[in-house]
Amino acid sequence: MVNASAELNHSPLAIAVDGVHLSFDGITPVLFDVSLRIKQGEFVSLVGPSGCGKTTLLNMAAGLVAQTGKGSIQVAGSAPLQGNPQVGYMLARDSLLPWKTALGNAMFGMQVRGVPRAEAQERAQVMLQEVGLAGFENAYPKALSHGMRQRVALARTFAMGSSVLLMDEPFGALDAQTKLQLEDLLLRLCQQHKQSVLFVTHDLSEAVAVSDRVVVMTSRPGRIVADIAIDLPRPRSIRELQKDPHFHELYAQIWSHLESGWSKHEG
Repeated sequence: MVNASAELNHSPLAIAVDGVHLSFDGITPVLFDVSLRIKQGEFVSLVGPSGCGKTTLLNMAAGLVAQTGKGSIQVAGSAPLQGNPQVGYMLARDSLLPWKTALGNAMFGMQVRGVPRAEAQERAQVMLQEVGLAGFENAYPKALSHGMRQRVALARTFAMGSSVLLMDEPFGALDAQTKLQLEDLLLRLCQQHKQSVLFVTHDLSEAVAVSDRVVVMTSRPGRIVADIAIDLPRPRSIRELQKDPHFHELYAQIWSHLESGWSKHEG
C-alpha cells in the first residue's frame, strides 16, 4: 500500500476509520480491513470501481449504515450517529424540495436542526450569495437549471456549519462546463469555511483537482490499496490545472493503482 505520509502530524482527526470489515449478509464481504485518517480541514477523495464500497463507507460515517463487523469509526470525535450536527451530507442529486424556494431549501437543513428561523434565513441568504445565486432567493427548483440547483444544494450544505462534510458524487450528473464551475466553487468554499471533507467520485481529474489526498479502493470486497498526497499548491484553479504537467502525473499515478486494484481482483 502507498501512503501519503509515514506518520500523521498532531492535528486532531475529523474522521478515523480503523480496520473496518463489513458484510450485509454475514457471508459476502463488502469492506475488508479498511483504515483511513482524515485530519481537520483536510479534503480527501475516495475513488474506486463501482460497487467497491465507497458510498457504503460514506454512509457508515454518516450513521446510515451500522458498523456490524470488526473495526471502528469515529467522526468528529464520536461514533457515527444519524443527525449529528457536526456532519453534513451532500448527495449526487440536489434533493431540493419542489414546494420551497431556493432560500427555503437553503434554510431547510438548519431548520431541521432547530436553528431559529431568523438566523437560518440570514445564513441561507449569505450562502446563496456566496454560491452566485443572489437574486434567485425566491425562485422555485423548477425554474432553476441543474447547475443552479446544485448551487442551492451546496448553499444548504455549507450553511449548516458542520465541521465534517460527506459528499457522494455531488457533480456527477452535470455537464462538463458546469462541473468545472462548481468544482472551482467548492474549492473556494472549502478554503473559506475550513471543513473536513470525505468526497466520493468516479472522476479521477476531479479527485486530483480538489483534494489534499486521493485514496484508491479495489473491487469488492473494497480495501484501500493507495493513499496519495496531492502536492499541488493552493489556491487552485481547475482550468489552470489542466495545463500543469504534475497534475497529469498524479492522474496517471492514481490510474495505475486503480487499474492494479481491478486486475488483482479479476484474476
